[in-house]
Amino acid sequence: MTENNNDNKAGDDANERVVGTPTDNADVVSETAPEPQDDHNGPYLASETHKHPEEQQRRGEKIASLWFVIAFLSGIGFLVSYFLFPPNAAGEPAIGDPQIAQYSNMLLGGTLTLAMFGIGAGMTVWARNIMPHYEVASPYDELPSKDEEKSSFSEFFMKSADESGFTKRPLMRRTLIAAMLPLGIAPIVLLRDTGPVPGDRMKGTRWTDGMRMYVEGTHRYIRAEDVENDPYGMISALPALDDEGYPHGMSLTDQAKSVILLIKIPEEDWESGMKEKVSEDSEDTHLNWTHQGIVAYSKICTHVGCPAALYERTTHRILCPCHQSTFDAANAAEVVFGPAHRPLPQLPIGVDDEGYLVARGDFNQPTGPTFWEYAED
Repeated sequence: MTENNNDNKAGDDANERVVGTPTDNADVVSETAPEPQDDHNGPYLASETHKHPEEQQRRGEKIASLWFVIAFLSGIGFLVSYFLFPPNAAGEPAIGDPQIAQYSNMLLGGTLTLAMFGIGAGMTVWARNIMPHYEVASPYDELPSKDEEKSSFSEFFMKSADESGFTKRPLMRRTLIAAMLPLGIAPIVLLRDTGPVPGDRMKGTRWTDGMRMYVEGTHRYIRAEDVENDPYGMISALPALDDEGYPHGMSLTDQAKSVILLIKIPEEDWESGMKEKVSEDSEDTHLNWTHQGIVAYSKICTHVGCPAALYERTTHRILCPCHQSTFDAANAAEVVFGPAHRPLPQLPIGVDDEGYLVARGDFNQPTGPTFWEYAED
């Protein structure tokens, strides 16, 4: 009886199980199966990498490629705009007309701006919608990298390039390269504006034998007594070009190359450098190129081309105020201080039949700073 009661009790307990609850040996079935994890081949751990959804990446690829195409077309437009206004039949540049020059500047500036903006906008879309974001935390290490880190750099770089989308998305890569090509060609095309090679034009000035000189800023010819009676002992002068050959006057470039300093120095103050030859192929000395103690030097400093317009009469020092290069006027304008590395060129002078100071040729050296084609005699 006891056994039967126990069996019935057990059966009653089993029958009292709440409907819907699993039995002890029932299999539990989950509602959703776990999603398979994608393989992660990026440079950083998957837990530190936040990728954008594939749909967002594809949309970003199309938008970035569109910006790169716009940049490419704008770059082509820049090159076309450069050649859009050729010279006329007389060889005069069309952009000499202010109205045409305005149109040219608007086209060149607008297309170049749009090309650069397109590349920047495309790169921004690329970075924000295709490249993954990282949240990386690493402790401070010693500055020298370990050998293992050095050897793994190439692998790290390739993984980064692959994860950036540059290698996997050919549409965006090709349009980016196409957008960069016109901008790469543009500097080569613009070299056309540099003009022809100057040749020997930088080595000479407008001074010729017998040419008179006048005080800078005026058209007054200079006599020898004008320098002797000058209270400061120095006159800045320019070549007197005839109006027929130069109806518009001397250009600023010619003025900068030709301007001279006329200085009166007592005979007893001349130093040994004045007795040296002005050049290897000439028998004249620096003293032969003077007239009654008056010497003519280029006013343009041989350092960077500033006007060496300060003169200390007691010491016969010519000073450039820009970088303090100092030249000795009594010693063939030798450098006595400062960054200039060669003397001021000297101009041979004399007087004509009417007593006016004239040049007896050109300078013994090119004036101004040293340039690529410059070669000392």
